[in-house]
Amino acid sequence: MTGELLFKGATIIAHNGTFIGDCRVKNGVISELGNLLPQDNERVFDATGLHLLPGAIDPQVHFREPGKGDLECIQTGSMAAASGGITSFLDMPNNIPAATTLASIQAKLDSAAKTSVINYGFFIGATSDNLEELQKAVGKPSQPIHNPGICGIKIFMGSSTGDLLVDEEEALEVIFSETEGVIAVHAEDEERLVQRFETLKHRTDMAAHAEWRDSETALLATQRAVRLARIYGRKLHVLHLTSGLEADWLVGKTNLVQETVDGGRISTEVLPQHLTFDQQDVEKEGTRLKMNPPIRYSEDKEILWKRLIDGTIQCIATDHAPHLLSAKAAGWPCAPSGMPGVETSLAVMLTHAKNGRCTIEDVVRWMSTNPAAIYGMRGKGKIEIGQDADLALVDMNSSMKVDDSRSWSKVGWNPFHGRELVGWTVATFVGGVQVFERDFNEKRKGNIIVPAGQTGNPLEMA
Repeated sequence: MTGELLFKGATIIAHNGTFIGDCRVKNGVISELGNLLPQDNERVFDATGLHLLPGAIDPQVHFREPGKGDLECIQTGSMAAASGGITSFLDMPNNIPAATTLASIQAKLDSAAKTSVINYGFFIGATSDNLEELQKAVGKPSQPIHNPGICGIKIFMGSSTGDLLVDEEEALEVIFSETEGVIAVHAEDEERLVQRFETLKHRTDMAAHAEWRDSETALLATQRAVRLARIYGRKLHVLHLTSGLEADWLVGKTNLVQETVDGGRISTEVLPQHLTFDQQDVEKEGTRLKMNPPIRYSEDKEILWKRLIDGTIQCIATDHAPHLLSAKAAGWPCAPSGMPGVETSLAVMLTHAKNGRCTIEDVVRWMSTNPAAIYGMRGKGKIEIGQDADLALVDMNSSMKVDDSRSWSKVGWNPFHGRELVGWTVATFVGGVQVFERDFNEKRKGNIIVPAGQTGNPLEMA
C-alpha cells in the first residue's frame, strides 16, 4: 500500500521551520508543504490543534528475537513502537543465539519483513574472533558494504546481558582497524566491574547498583573507545550515556557529521529514563528501574540535560529491554537489568518540552533528524519534500497517565507507570500508510490497523 494523504491545519515541525499549514503525501513520499487544496483520491486528515512530526527513530532496542519470544519479538516490539510514534528502529544482537554472523542477521531481516509494522535495522554483534563475519556485513576499511537493514557493529566492552563481551585490547584494535561503518559501544570497563562487584555483592539494596557500575567504570571505557576511534578514523557511537563525568569529558569531542581534527567521528545518545529518573526514583521503584548502565544521581541528570542542550549529546534512544515483573522481583543483584520504553519515549520527551526543559523542535532533532544523520538513513528523519512520509500526529493538549494495563509490550508494564504525560501519538504513518490510531475517548491504548509485515522496510544506510 502507498499513501495518498493530505494533513490539513497541523502545526508542522518541518526541517526548515515550524508553521501551521498542510502536508501532502504522494506514493509514500512528502510531495508538498504549505496551504493546499484537497485532490481526488487522497485521504484528508483534519489535523487542527495537532502537531505533525517526522516519525521518531529509536536507535537502540532489544526486541528479544530470537531466543526470548516470551518477553518481546519483532512484531510486538514494532507495534509498541508504532503506538509511541516511532517509525524506525535499530535492534541489538544479544539474542539467543547471539547475532554474530551475516546469516543470523539475515534471519532477523527475513523475520522483520514478515512481522514488523515499521522500518527496521539490525546491528551485528562483535566477538573476539568473528572479524570475517563483521566484514561480510559492513565491509573493510575504505571498502564499505551497504547491506539494507544492517546498521553497524555492536561491541559490549563491559558485561551486561547475554554472552557478548569484547574487552581485550588486541581484539578491540582488530575490530576498529579492520572493519567499516558505525561502531556502537556499550561502554563500561569490565575489569573495574569485576573488581567492584566483589566489594558490593553482599548488598541487597538497589542503591548498590549505581555504586557498582559507577561513573568511573563508564568513563574508562568511553575514553578507550574514543581513543581507538581517533587512531583508526572510525565512526563511533557511544550508547546510553548515563554519567555527568562522561558527558563533561566528551565536550568538544563529539561531532555529528564532520570528521574531528584527530580523525574519526564521535556521537552519543541519552535515554529518557536518565533524563527523568534519579536516585530518589530508584529508591522508590526498586528493581523496576534496574538497567545497565544504571540510573544515577540528580547531579548526573542535570549535566546530561546540559550536554544534550549544548549538542555534546546528539540523540535519544530507549534501550527498550523488557523483562517480566516476576523476574524483576528477584531483588538486587539477581533481578535482570532492562525495561520497556518504546511506547512512551516520545511522550516523555514532549512532556519535558511542555514543561520548558527543551522545545518540540529539540525533541524532533534528537529523536528523528540526528539519529538518521548518525547512521546515514536515506529518506528519514525530516519533514521535507522528497522525504519518506514516516510521520507522527501528536496531541500536545491532551494528557494521559501511563498505565501498565495499557502497555503494548509483551511484558505488560512500563517504568513511567503513574506519570501524567502529554504528546501522545494520535496516529502513526509509515511510508504514508497509517499503522496506528488512538481515540482518547474510546480505546486509549489505541489500535494497530495494518497486518504484520505489510508496512516497514529495511533501512537504507548511506
